[in-house]
Amino acid sequence: MKPISMEFVMGRAPVIPVLAIDPEVDAVGLARALVSGGLPVLEVTLRTPAALAAVEAMAKAVPEAVVGVGTVVRADQAQAALDAGAQFLVSPGTTDSVLQAAEQTKLALLPGISSASELMRAGEAGYTHLKFFPAQSSGGVDALRAFNGPFPQVRFCPTGGISLQNYLAYLALPNVLCVGGSWVAPTDAVASGDWARISGLAASVSGVRLNAHNAPATDNSATDWHSVAGEEDPGSADEDLRPKR
Repeated sequence: MKPISMEFVMGRAPVIPVLAIDPEVDAVGLARALVSGGLPVLEVTLRTPAALAAVEAMAKAVPEAVVGVGTVVRADQAQAALDAGAQFLVSPGTTDSVLQAAEQTKLALLPGISSASELMRAGEAGYTHLKFFPAQSSGGVDALRAFNGPFPQVRFCPTGGISLQNYLAYLALPNVLCVGGSWVAPTDAVASGDWARISGLAASVSGVRLNAHNAPATDNSATDWHSVAGEEDPGSADEDLRPKR
């Protein structure tokens, strides 16, 4: 599989669903629901024993999804993610061992930071696309706005405390390309297999229009849409996604 960049990952859609998948969950059904709703980038966290099996199932059955592994805190987890078919890695922090493991696997890495010192350390390692975590408790929108002054080249995916009530405030910032959150895949809807509800929640933030069968209302697949967040008009992050030309 051809390596992808973190810039590509963060530009696919305004929201990256952060998923903790239990063994009894239909991971493929969940992936299809989110992709049909216009959210093709999926972060499966290593918080459950079923995570890697879910990644493998999603990657094989839903090729239009861009599946990554989150909560990477050890070097060996990077190789396990690659073996499962993941296309990118997400870590809550930034350590030498995780950075080196990402380089060895050639997987795009979104390292986590919560302070200016951590941001500078990630920058010294060559990273300009970062996860701001935990976003809300680390200063939220105000902190990211402050970071933009001394670090105008850095782009963020805030995660942690992001919800339907505040995600647009983050996306309105010029240095935020996307946000990560779990509200688009509520625990009760995932457990019951309520894919229509999940597709609807995804569509409500992606801008994809669904038909009566919860499929995109045009002939374009989810891979034909891209986020406008942080591009020519950073303030347009709450607009509908635009079809590629």
